[in-house]
Amino acid sequence: MTKFTTILKRAEKRKGGPKALQSILPKPISPAALAKKSDDRCLSIMAKCIFQSGFVWRVIEKKWPEFEEAFFKFDLKKLSKQGPRYWEGLGQDKRIVRNMTKILAVQDNVKFVTATAKTHGSFAKFIKQWPADDHVGLFLYLKKQGSRLGGTTGQRAVRMIGKDSFMLSGDVVQCLQAAGLDIKETPSSKRELKLIQATFNTWHEATGLPYAHLSRIAAYSVGQNYAVKEIQSYLRP
Repeated sequence: MTKFTTILKRAEKRKGGPKALQSILPKPISPAALAKKSDDRCLSIMAKCIFQSGFVWRVIEKKWPEFEEAFFKFDLKKLSKQGPRYWEGLGQDKRIVRNMTKILAVQDNVKFVTATAKTHGSFAKFIKQWPADDHVGLFLYLKKQGSRLGGTTGQRAVRMIGKDSFMLSGDVVQCLQAAGLDIKETPSSKRELKLIQATFNTWHEATGLPYAHLSRIAAYSVGQNYAVKEIQSYLRP
């Protein structure tokens, strides 16, 4: 396995030095701040990730205030009381992207978030308590229990909610492959995911860096080398 220090140096060189690289790394929030995130915000983040999947992110970002309005600011109690007419009506609502499959995924995730919050106190507290050395277990749980939260959609949601976690973007996978991992371009088997988790755990223990930083540095170390200013213009958590 390639040592992470080698990957870090490569990323620093590509981005113009340590300070430039540091400026485009995510800023993880504290576990205490994560636990305070409300259920409506967690549902909103899930919905945004779902609607952005396979679509132009900036279009969804620009329209998001209208999404918030159409979905009652993602108030779980209000949404849980809505009948079929409301959900079907969203399919004709020009305030949002009228993709019925994704709209119904939000409806399903209202139930998912509500049930999880009832058991754990809040959805964010559930995310907070999940072991840091088993992100892949959390990703698989979201895929199984939630709606349309598989792959990088669920991973982005976890990151945006505030959990310090890695993501398996194409560049991250490419870096892992170059580092010596025997995984496919779209790793999905239990063997592959265990290998990936073990690698990130090793890197975390060796460097003390947050998982989110390890992931982003890995991505910056390979692939197309976008300029720092360009990255800053569209940077996401």
